[in-house]
Amino acid sequence: MSKFAVLLITFCTSITSLHWMSTCSAANILAVETVPGKSHWNVMRSVLRALTDSGHTVTVFTPFVDGDRDGYSEVDVSNLTKPIVEVDSTSLIEMTSSKRHMLGIMSNATRADCDTIYEHPQMTAILDGTVTSRIDLVVTEPCMSECVAYVATMLRVPMVYVVPAPIATFLERLMTGHVPNPAVTGHVMSDRVVPKTFAERWANIVLTVYCSTVTWYNELRLQWTAPRLYDAVELAKPSVIFTNTHFITEPARPLTPDVVQIGGIHLTPLKPIPKDILEFIEDAPHGVIYFTFGSVVSMSTLPGNVQSAFREALAQVPQKVLWKYEGDMKDKPKNVMTRKWFPQRDILSHPNVKLFISHGGISGVYEAVDAGVPVLGFPVFYDQPRNIDSLVNAGMAICMDLLSVTKEKFLNAVLEIVNNDRYQKNAKSVSERFKDRPMSPAESVVYWTEYVLRHNGAPHLKSQALNLTWYQYYLVDVIITFLFLIFVVLFITYYCLKIIYKYIFNYFQIVKAKRE
Repeated sequence: MSKFAVLLITFCTSITSLHWMSTCSAANILAVETVPGKSHWNVMRSVLRALTDSGHTVTVFTPFVDGDRDGYSEVDVSNLTKPIVEVDSTSLIEMTSSKRHMLGIMSNATRADCDTIYEHPQMTAILDGTVTSRIDLVVTEPCMSECVAYVATMLRVPMVYVVPAPIATFLERLMTGHVPNPAVTGHVMSDRVVPKTFAERWANIVLTVYCSTVTWYNELRLQWTAPRLYDAVELAKPSVIFTNTHFITEPARPLTPDVVQIGGIHLTPLKPIPKDILEFIEDAPHGVIYFTFGSVVSMSTLPGNVQSAFREALAQVPQKVLWKYEGDMKDKPKNVMTRKWFPQRDILSHPNVKLFISHGGISGVYEAVDAGVPVLGFPVFYDQPRNIDSLVNAGMAICMDLLSVTKEKFLNAVLEIVNNDRYQKNAKSVSERFKDRPMSPAESVVYWTEYVLRHNGAPHLKSQALNLTWYQYYLVDVIITFLFLIFVVLFITYYCLKIIYKYIFNYFQIVKAKRE
């Protein structure tokens, strides 16, 4: 290709880019983080960072304060909503052992967080119109209730949802108008990302119906027993839904145009590893194992038998171990380094890391996938079993039960992954597919957010299914009409045959009488 052709293409591309950028001026964006979870905030923070880097102005209500910067200001609500970090593992397991109990807690917590933020003086001023500055868009996170849409509804501006985990199956109908096919897509709280056997499909359908029913009942009960202002209005629907998903961890399935996958958006550029940790990693001739259960689960509160199994097994492996652990560890093996915090992404990206032992939080899953590191999973609750199962299906992970783990089982699983090249090769292959994208997650966020702004909320992206009642969506009215028509046809047929039979019977009776 000649230099002139290259210059011409570059010039045309630049003009097109300038035209695209000029059609959407800098917007004033109001963001609300409704879930006080660190992993949730990491995704929301990355979305907001992408928007401010593109010249937009963001004001965010958040329990996690990072500090103001140009085009970005925070309203600290940490004194009103307690961040969910380092929870006692025993209490967490008991609390999440029953799906009905966990769904109830999540519903109550979501509405409580909505109430807390909406009662904040600065939010009240925004909703009352006391604050006269223009707001062009609302960015918020749904969890278990549509109460998060109240701000956009009252301000009459477009809204964008940010979903840090896979879309909650029991909210998809409310957000997109559609329900995922339970025959091919595992429920967000299922142990299987894809049901493969009849028993798994049956269990998935039962789980889908059960969770949707419990969620609907909880929301209805709260609306009746503790009505709020947002219960009295028809809440707006999101213009675009950014989901922290990717086809590596989410099965291929139909999605409406307003659902945009931004899996791994929280993955920041790599930073230097602290010197003492780096020396520990590089001084490991057999490699390093990184062990953490994230920011929510407190490792030091695990049952004694589980901790003993972990310690005794890891003491026998030739690898060194970086173990995120709160406090002092009793009988700590010589090959183990413990810290309350590690730079997880930077450590996983080091070539000497051979294994990641994780609870299956989606943030850690993407960090392992991006780095191409095999995973030994101990899922605890919610989407974690499903996340680990997706890696098992990809051939880069083994899943184990936390409460029934023994030294022998754990040691065998660790040695299987570390010594079997298959897991490492599969992890590298998955990593290559994960990184092969037409644009980065941050670029997707900017493009689709500005698309919504350019097209006045982009209502054309929404599915017509949002306008249908449940019986229309499931074709109940059509099926009933069809069955009624069949009944009418069968009844008419029966009635006609009865008349014909009666006529023929009477005819033969008359003939018989004449013969006699």
